[in-house]
Amino acid sequence: MRATVVSKGEFRVEDLPTPEPGPGQVLISVTRCGICGSDLHARVHCDELADLAAATGYSGFMRSDQRIVLGHEFTGEIAEYGAHTHRRWKPGTPVVAMPILRRDREPELTGLSAHAPGGYAEQVLTQESVTFEVPNGLSPEHAALTEPMAVGWHAVRKSRITKRRTAFVIGCGPIGLAVITMLKAAGVRTVVAGDFSPRRRELASICGADVVVDPTTESAWEAAPKPPRVTGAADMLNLAFDVMERVRRIPKVPWWYLFRAAHTLDRGPAGPVVFECVGVPGIIDQILTAAPPSTRVVVVGVCMQQDAFHPANAINKEIELRFVLGYDPGEFRDTLHMIADGTVDPSPLITGTVGLDGVEAAFAALGSPDHHAKILIDPRSDRVAP
Repeated sequence: MRATVVSKGEFRVEDLPTPEPGPGQVLISVTRCGICGSDLHARVHCDELADLAAATGYSGFMRSDQRIVLGHEFTGEIAEYGAHTHRRWKPGTPVVAMPILRRDREPELTGLSAHAPGGYAEQVLTQESVTFEVPNGLSPEHAALTEPMAVGWHAVRKSRITKRRTAFVIGCGPIGLAVITMLKAAGVRTVVAGDFSPRRRELASICGADVVVDPTTESAWEAAPKPPRVTGAADMLNLAFDVMERVRRIPKVPWWYLFRAAHTLDRGPAGPVVFECVGVPGIIDQILTAAPPSTRVVVVGVCMQQDAFHPANAINKEIELRFVLGYDPGEFRDTLHMIADGTVDPSPLITGTVGLDGVEAAFAALGSPDHHAKILIDPRSDRVAP
């Protein structure tokens, strides 16, 4: 099969042996594969990423001196089954799969490991247990976005945001756009998005953001239709005084029970939910400094460098900080069906398509935020420019 191989940061299209499915695995013929921001990072920073992965318990991440086939956002058609599979689908059935394989109970990240070549190829291996049939005649272009959209859905679910709570999305790259799309699918009424790139701001509006701001000229916090009532520590203290003055007017009522009930039901003052989708040093500290009290910050962007922030800012305002990664099988499946039934439209993210010979040009184009969001690879295409 033909595949685009990267080693020491250089791409080459090569003829590789067709992968053979092992126990519990399926070989699929790739119809589309998305280029992810993590692919761009891994191309040049994989050794640093491998060290970080090893520190958290995964030792199989790619190294710069290895020959790697990238690609973990793929869809394709059933080609061949390995041993000990249920053979759930006929050959030619369109499927998507979570990008992870297991060899002798050792997990390998598809497209980010030398032991699990990815979707920048004509064929790729998947684990049958985390492979899902594409429903409703969904196009390969849209099915390929199941993986990045599932990242957005997981972030929204982990945020525990309610429909009336304002959401701020900082950074409108592909993952930020996925988060915006999924917030609106979840029924969140007000989504404020910010990005320096005019093109990304345009895409944020198309994806459903209610307010879009240029951080160089406007504050996202001030642009929200309903500014928070509590904006600082003094407001929090005054709120406590106001509540106590009211509840103590009621005779013979154990007012402390009201505080206990509010705590149990999580009904205290609630600020907005902020989704950090940039992933560069300094962003978390900026958010903690500017965000109002009782904000929940969900860190979706993957910062590759060491970072620092002032904990006192978060402490004084009781800001909650959450970090999220990936998705679970249920979220992956649900995302696929949300796309297939029209609840979610990922098409605004797709800005170009190339063949295997156009991967290097696509990486160069994605280095600028002003034109592209998500470029797909069609292994059967001869396009060399997105």
